[in-house]
Amino acid sequence: MSKYLMAIDAGTGSVRAVLFDLEGHQIGASQQEWTHLEDPRYPGSMDFDIEANITLVITCIKTVIEDTRINSEDILAVSTTSMREGFVLYDQDGKEIWACANVDSRAKEEVSELKNMGEKNENIIYKLSGQTYALGALPRLLWLKNHRPDLYQEAKTLTMLNDWLIYRLSGVLSAEPSNGCTTGIFDLKKRTWHTDIAKICQLKEDIFPVVYESGHIVGSISDVFSQASGLSTKTLVITGGGDAQLGAVGVGVVSDKQAAVFGGSFWQYEFNTQELIMDSQCRVRVNCHAVPHIWQYEAIAFFPGLVTRWYRDAFCQTEKETARKMGVSAYSLMEQKASEIPPGCYDMMCAFSDIMNYISWKHASPTFTNFQLDPEKYNRYTFYRSILENAALVTKGHVDLVHEVTGHYPDEIIFAGGSSNSPLWCQILADVLNLPIKVPKVKEATALGAAMCAGVGCGVYESLESASKALVSWDKIYTPNPDNQETYQRLYKKWCEMYKHQLTIADKGITQHMWKAPGL
Repeated sequence: MSKYLMAIDAGTGSVRAVLFDLEGHQIGASQQEWTHLEDPRYPGSMDFDIEANITLVITCIKTVIEDTRINSEDILAVSTTSMREGFVLYDQDGKEIWACANVDSRAKEEVSELKNMGEKNENIIYKLSGQTYALGALPRLLWLKNHRPDLYQEAKTLTMLNDWLIYRLSGVLSAEPSNGCTTGIFDLKKRTWHTDIAKICQLKEDIFPVVYESGHIVGSISDVFSQASGLSTKTLVITGGGDAQLGAVGVGVVSDKQAAVFGGSFWQYEFNTQELIMDSQCRVRVNCHAVPHIWQYEAIAFFPGLVTRWYRDAFCQTEKETARKMGVSAYSLMEQKASEIPPGCYDMMCAFSDIMNYISWKHASPTFTNFQLDPEKYNRYTFYRSILENAALVTKGHVDLVHEVTGHYPDEIIFAGGSSNSPLWCQILADVLNLPIKVPKVKEATALGAAMCAGVGCGVYESLESASKALVSWDKIYTPNPDNQETYQRLYKKWCEMYKHQLTIADKGITQHMWKAPGL
């Protein structure tokens, strides 16, 4: 009789239940989109609808069981993963009383308030937790204290969204390091809560649950959830992790000095380390990996995937219509033409995301520059290739930044996510970084990482490292073209100087920042 592992993946825009066999093959999946609605009283708010969304989770689980026609008792274990930074608060009876998604941005004034509490506090918190005020839970908790004191006083426990799923599955309130650390209330070295951080920020110090490492047995499916979902009470519930960390597990980035780039709407550079060194300038994010005794330096590029979609929709209607008639992707047609443009785009550059500076995180106004009125050279495919090169140049800045902090470069980059489906983008990344680019076969890396956690917890795999070795395989490997090295080295230096000036004029108010962190 075949046995299975289930992953529940709660992303920003949707939730999925994905079923794998013990060899890592995807057997079935079900997905439901969800939205996070703004409370009209509070601009920037993005509430997470607990009751509506758990119904969608249950629908996904029931659907995948029905579609695959398996016996639910053959599911050995379930684990969970989710968007990071979103969290849930519970009252003393374990009832959810408030939750927000990771895109919630209501607490801009609270960031300023936190900064005013102490000029050096953010640096102190970064050195302990690897986080600044830009993304974590501290400003949102302070917002609740200021604007919803009733809920704030009622709150007795805080968990992240993947932990909330574990709670709903098993009835056990707990946390794990890889997502818990993104609150900014975490001791990176000890991989548990750091209540002194809450004290520094004049927040509650007693709302943090027990912490288990990823791959730990929390319990089994509760009677209540079994009746609602069709899962068996014999199925074990196993701690999972944050989406980026479990994505790294799912593509085999589980050991010291390995690195990955996840290319989607945002691009994330993840570099593994066993030696925890904090950046003295607080520029790069540091997280706990889902693998015990491993941490990750994380640098985030804003919007490469969104920029390509914007460009396609704004300027490539012809390609979209042709692609529709041919039954292919418009991106593939755009890429064919862009591949005919020489590397470096005749020295044309664009500016979107800056290299990450976590303590003062902002981006210049989007721009294209250094092109001429020559339609043969500077056409819409030149501009498109420039966008692809721009993402690779930002990634080079991130690789160099982490090298500056750690003293180490990776030997290769694992490239996953939607952007890795582009052969041209893969080759540009290899050429700009001067590193081999390996693209894994798996298309559900985050869900597979969660399934690996489930497998470790129920004893199918000895560890996440051994699970990755057994299950991860490669689709393609791209090697750097030495003919392009000089071009991209020169272009990168010019791009860095250009970006400094673009950021300066945005800081002066001449142009508008593409994005900047709350409180800046």
